[in-house]
Amino acid sequence: MLSHAVVFTEPNTVVYQEVETPDPGPDQAVIRLTHSWISNGTEGSFLRGERIDGDTAYREGDPWPFPMVAGYQRIGVVEWIGKNIEDLEIGETVFSVVGSVNSMFMPRGGQVSPSVTARGAIWKLPEACDSLAFSGMVLTQVGYNCGVRAPINIGDGAVVVGDGLVGQWAAQTLAWRGAEVVLVGRHDDRLNQFTGRAGRAVINSRNMDPVEELKRRFPDGVQVLVDTIGSTDMIAHYMTCMKKYGHIVSAGFYGTEDRLALQPPRYQELSIDLVSGLTPDRMDQTLALIANGTLETLPLITHHFPVSAAAKAWQLIESKSEPVLGVILDW
Repeated sequence: MLSHAVVFTEPNTVVYQEVETPDPGPDQAVIRLTHSWISNGTEGSFLRGERIDGDTAYREGDPWPFPMVAGYQRIGVVEWIGKNIEDLEIGETVFSVVGSVNSMFMPRGGQVSPSVTARGAIWKLPEACDSLAFSGMVLTQVGYNCGVRAPINIGDGAVVVGDGLVGQWAAQTLAWRGAEVVLVGRHDDRLNQFTGRAGRAVINSRNMDPVEELKRRFPDGVQVLVDTIGSTDMIAHYMTCMKKYGHIVSAGFYGTEDRLALQPPRYQELSIDLVSGLTPDRMDQTLALIANGTLETLPLITHHFPVSAAAKAWQLIESKSEPVLGVILDW
């Protein structure tokens, strides 16, 4: 079957092109995409050749991971249903993760349409909601995963480092759980998305040392530290403002610079969680929280591009020539 896809053909090269996909089987559906939400961080590291699969960093001697179909989160309309699937309908709008594709470094990808997709990678959406709100649901689920990992009591201090999408949703989740949350970043336009409600504060690290401000704000220490930027030096710096038995959640991509000394967190008996990927139960919980408005997604969308202009979308994301956060490709 012939489809079209956003393909990373080589480092820093994005092409919208025709690709070949396998014929669908009895446990698969064919979905024609309407929108896909770019994952600026994960997809960007693939585009730059910094990783070769999941959280596996590229190291010298590894196979070069190109060409590959970009992405892993999208919504679309069901066009065909395999005979073993009984709970989907033709014409239904659904969220899905990836579909099968031939002749690529990986036999799967997200930004491909029509997409041959296994039933287990498809989520039905509530009819009363704007389907676009769910188009970044894998990444929203990563933020949710960050925010639910740590034990926390109402009023405990929590700091999220990184004002990108994962940081936003991690901070939203911690605030929902009753923490006093500080989101640290470097972009006022992004930080302003999180302010304006009780229990939410922001620090622009361009203007002050966040650790000193956190020590002032939480004299007994911070209970939870979430790293979404991928810096072991940053984690070590922020440990100095954490309380004994505090909790570190690591969600960044560290590449090959991933050595963290374990003796310093031992002094305070800190716990460390490493989050990655998705699970069906977390996706279900994330979907429910988007549907009831707890996790806000639509306000974080800053740009739409036609899918044929995916290269322009990536030029903006990589250059940051104007404020950018959530980027949607319209199919």
